[in-house]
Amino acid sequence: MTSGQSTKSGKIPIAAGKQRLDAALAGLLDDLSRERIKSLIAGGNLSIDGQTISDPSAKKYAGKLFELSIPNPIEGPAQPQDIPLDVVFEDEHLIIVNKPPGLVVHPAAGHSDGTLVNALLHHCQGQLSGIGGVMRPGIVHRIDKDTSGLMVSAKSDEAHQGLSALFAKHDIERRYLAIVNGRPNPPSATVEGNIGRSNVNRKKMAVVGDDKGKPAMTHYTVKEWLDGSALVECVLETGRTHQVRVHMSHIGYSLIGDPLYGVRRKSLLSRRKDIQFGRQALHAATLGFVHPITDEKLIFSIGFPEDMQELFMKLRI
Repeated sequence: MTSGQSTKSGKIPIAAGKQRLDAALAGLLDDLSRERIKSLIAGGNLSIDGQTISDPSAKKYAGKLFELSIPNPIEGPAQPQDIPLDVVFEDEHLIIVNKPPGLVVHPAAGHSDGTLVNALLHHCQGQLSGIGGVMRPGIVHRIDKDTSGLMVSAKSDEAHQGLSALFAKHDIERRYLAIVNGRPNPPSATVEGNIGRSNVNRKKMAVVGDDKGKPAMTHYTVKEWLDGSALVECVLETGRTHQVRVHMSHIGYSLIGDPLYGVRRKSLLSRRKDIQFGRQALHAATLGFVHPITDEKLIFSIGFPEDMQELFMKLRI
């Protein structure tokens, strides 16, 4: 091993004779994704029997000895920032935080810093083993800036792969609590409808035809009747952009305070002048999954942030 890198070595199994090199090595090296291995091979970091190999699709090296050089992770463009985090769970593989409303998840135009990514980079300094060769937290899902609640992030390529697979298979328990305008009828039902970009307003998502968008399914149940409104639990089968907000608005029960999907003239806030609530009343309350490394079943629940708790109490009958 030379300075600034590590190496992995071994023998490519005879049984891998018909496999591409990147696929064969991915089966041996659990802590590296196939895409990462493919990139390393293409970059000239693999030698077989002392010869540098740069074709990830090659299939003629079964039974031979390999050595893969792995450069140490580089720093990404986002910089660590000392932003307080409410950490619900953390081990060497992943971290679960309770995101406050108003905190943007990823740096982007208009939000180049002060994000959850910046906060995680500071909190996890020295603990990130690199994802795709970059020192960064592996965020596999996100919640909107003005939605609060539970989010999980990986610290390593291996954990990132595992979490991504769980989300892809929908093997994640996600329960949101929302306070909606009106009283849903029926009080418990399933909303299905593909979600895609709205043709009317490109900033919005919408329920679109079956030949467009992506399939989405939300199960909702009224947990408590409130003044002209209801506390609703939404269980997600899928994880589409703005899914709860779009589906509840689609069936006529938009979230209180939702600036994008709410209908002002029908909003409870237009009647209750004593209540000011400037964001969608949505909280990611429960997150559960099987730990991708330890196989431990994890499930966490978190209560409302202060502003949503205050709204809830004012609306209680």
